[in-house]
Amino acid sequence: MSFFGWICCGNGSNLKENEKKRVSWRIFSLKELHAATNNFNYDNKLGEGGFGSVYWGQLWDGSQIAVKRLKVWSTKADMEFAVEVEILGRVRHKNLLSLRGYCAEGQERLIVYDYMPNLSLLSHLHGQHSAEYLLDWERRIKIAIGSAEGIAYLHHHATPHIIHRDIKASNVLLDSNFEAQVADFGFAKLIPDGATHVTTRVKGTLGYLAPEYAMLGKAKESCDVYSFGVLLLELASGKKPIEKLSANMKRTITDWAQPLVREGRFDVVADPKLSGKYIKEELKRVVLVALVCAQSRPEKRPTMLEVLELLKGDSKEKLSALENDEMLGPNPAISLSGAEESSEFILEEKDSKEELKEVAVSGKEEMHGS
Repeated sequence: MSFFGWICCGNGSNLKENEKKRVSWRIFSLKELHAATNNFNYDNKLGEGGFGSVYWGQLWDGSQIAVKRLKVWSTKADMEFAVEVEILGRVRHKNLLSLRGYCAEGQERLIVYDYMPNLSLLSHLHGQHSAEYLLDWERRIKIAIGSAEGIAYLHHHATPHIIHRDIKASNVLLDSNFEAQVADFGFAKLIPDGATHVTTRVKGTLGYLAPEYAMLGKAKESCDVYSFGVLLLELASGKKPIEKLSANMKRTITDWAQPLVREGRFDVVADPKLSGKYIKEELKRVVLVALVCAQSRPEKRPTMLEVLELLKGDSKEKLSALENDEMLGPNPAISLSGAEESSEFILEEKDSKEELKEVAVSGKEEMHGS
């Protein structure tokens, strides 16, 4: 029996039982999804990756959906498909992409999501919408807090707790109101009660991986916190996680931002597209939180609940302590582990054009080669 069959029929986590609890999602027929996507017409394609393709569709009731269709059936693909459906079936939060349902007929494996009309954060920072300046500061701070709330739910309120393992700009989707929706749970891991971490094969995206995870494969909540710190800096500055300075030299966004922060030059960190139109104290707060999240020592990183408190400005004492953190001293604690730049640890380094083709996807997985 495939892993998917075990998920559906076994004594453990049971999709059919979950379906009764989560009446908002259901099993789709292949015929229904063919009709919704005009037989998976090329004109309906939103994006394509290693997993297969994602298509826009419209159901009989007029609602818009995104359908992820696995490219090739295999036991491994079946397993990862089942894991994503299982995890999405467990969670329901306003800042997590909603599962509409799934289809498993013959060798077809499809996952159905809500369609996100404003695509992804990546598309606005570096892609097709970047020239339109739709991300003013008010929207950026809303996206920062919303995505933090979604991840905090996974870490602290889901049962069992969930590590996402692939927090990045292309996996933060934006609805019609620019509300953040954290997506793509293909690499997610459930953390059993009492466990401090899970040891697993390293999967992730260049620039976002926590150094200790890249080297040791030990996944825990603090790895997501590191990735979120990089994401926050990206959101505030408009820069990519890794900048190519020359043929043989790259610089991480944290290595770029830290000396500027130590000099108090937050205005230089701010995305030039904002044209100075931002709330200075909020920008400072976001950047400081980003740096404390993305420091190399995992034990020094805050939890996502603490991150949320800091981003909202609920604790002036903690914000003040951030400014005096040792990472802003003469010997910065933030650095990119050399392991992160090694292909031995990075499962994928996407070509930027290829990644930008995928930003329209309302929830993606498997875009990482193994």
